[in-house]
Amino acid sequence: MIDLVMTVCLVANPASCKEERLTYQARSTSAQCMMISSPYVAQWAGEHPKWKVTKWRCEWPEQRIDPA
Repeated sequence: MIDLVMTVCLVANPASCKEERLTYQARSTSAQCMMISSPYVAQWAGEHPKWKVTKWRCEWPEQRIDPA
């Protein structure tokens, strides 16, 4: 499992941003994840037209920072 963590901002208010996570099965390195993540980012963006993806990264689930 690997997480694709996207920073997304509202198109109507670019200062309003948040993180979205997609978790999927992958047996790859972070670098490989970044190379194959573009279709997932494009699909999410197409399904959420009010949001703009400004950047993304790959993380292992163990790297998640849960709010206290």
